[in-house]
Amino acid sequence: MTVALAPSLEATGGIEGAWVREATRLHHRYTIEIVEHFGLCPWATRARLGGKLRVEVCLQRDEADAGPALGSLERWAGDAGMEVGFILFPRLPLSRPEFDQFSSRVRSEDATRYPLGSAPFAMVGFHPDASPSLDDPERLIPFLRRTPDPCIQVIRIAVLDRVRGSVPEGTQFVDLALLDGALMAPPEVSVRDRVGRTNLETVQRVGADELRACMDDIRRDRDAAYRALAGGP
Repeated sequence: MTVALAPSLEATGGIEGAWVREATRLHHRYTIEIVEHFGLCPWATRARLGGKLRVEVCLQRDEADAGPALGSLERWAGDAGMEVGFILFPRLPLSRPEFDQFSSRVRSEDATRYPLGSAPFAMVGFHPDASPSLDDPERLIPFLRRTPDPCIQVIRIAVLDRVRGSVPEGTQFVDLALLDGALMAPPEVSVRDRVGRTNLETVQRVGADELRACMDDIRRDRDAAYRALAGGP
């Protein structure tokens, strides 16, 4: 994984540097052991191996402050090699609905920095709290986005445009709502429905329990690592 840390943290050792390293390591586990191992997104794998993936860690505790995330987005806007990014928030104590609201605010504030319709990125929130639902493809999406920490996935709009008509089967790594408007599909089946059904079939084939066991193992690793950083037993 190509990792780009915020300059203020990259130069900082001590406990803050340890938090950054651990959050990045845990997210890397999710990318390799969940997304790539179970084949959820071949496109994301190519982005990682091609050096197009970026990860930054924001250590803020206050959801009122969108500044650190906006700083990451500003850096990535000028990084021509960046296609997919994740902004991780290991210290932000927000529930899934609260983090969705925070992600929406970051997206809205970023959009105000550009002329209408010209913001370079699409964004969606991922969160560690979700249970699998095999009744409907839409209800399965949060489960497949069970990252170790709350995070915002960032995708360059130009990349979505470039892959129009060629969405890899089995992906939940890219926001389906974004793809539905950006990509072509047979009129009888939308891209959103096609990709959602494929992912549901994947989970039914490998078993939700197997995915959940892998995610839970990463979660236990996360809890132990952060407890140690916080000075716990």
